[in-house]
Amino acid sequence: CCRPHGVLVERTENPLWLSNAYLLADPERRTGVLIDGNDELGPLLERAERDGIRISHLLVTHPHGDHVAGLAEARERLGGPPLVAHPDAAAEIEDEVEVLLGDGERLDAGGIEIEALHTPGHAAGHLTFLVGGHAFTGDVLFKGTVGGTMALGASGFADLKASVLRLLELPPETRVHPGHREPTTIGAERESNPFVRVWRGLQQPGSEPVTVWGRQATLRLWAPDYDGGHKAWVRFDDSDEDAIVGGSQVERN
Repeated sequence: CCRPHGVLVERTENPLWLSNAYLLADPERRTGVLIDGNDELGPLLERAERDGIRISHLLVTHPHGDHVAGLAEARERLGGPPLVAHPDAAAEIEDEVEVLLGDGERLDAGGIEIEALHTPGHAAGHLTFLVGGHAFTGDVLFKGTVGGTMALGASGFADLKASVLRLLELPPETRVHPGHREPTTIGAERESNPFVRVWRGLQQPGSEPVTVWGRQATLRLWAPDYDGGHKAWVRFDDSDEDAIVGGSQVERN
């Protein structure tokens, strides 16, 4: 948990999915929001109850199961605060989404001003939430890696790359709270994230021939992933299509 910039941020991590859920609160106003669900929301709800924090909204970065699990139960326990998501994500969330946010739109959550950035790629309806010096980046930008582009509802490599590069324009001290594993900063990712370094022209992409799902491809980048495995940027030979996939999908010669 941390409290820079006058807000409280507390995180839980699901031990199976390694996905994060967050409590973001203003301790002085005693108001807050939950960001994403990971089926491990109990400690966050208990912290809010212990500190007398009223949860005004439940925010969803994107509608994949490991990021919405437990939200319906939490919403019922909290008395029904509204769900918040991008319009392209709303139809994929089982519970009713009452507040739709598009790119650049803002939400007043009990006195906490939250700005939404549309950051597609991993999911078409993906949002990053900005508040103060914090960015809740979901499955777009992680510590040392980026999101995949072949998941259900993904909008593709070009969107993901553009979203990551857009996030890198934030101030370097911005604290990044990703959808999986530990936090980082924009400055740290600008300098050390392998994908970012190639996309910024600081490293050259690779040219190793590989096979992905039975298709011949070129391995542009092989890098560590948040789960201890690897993440790969590949370009399929039969279509020149770029994709970011899990390392387990890549057969290297």
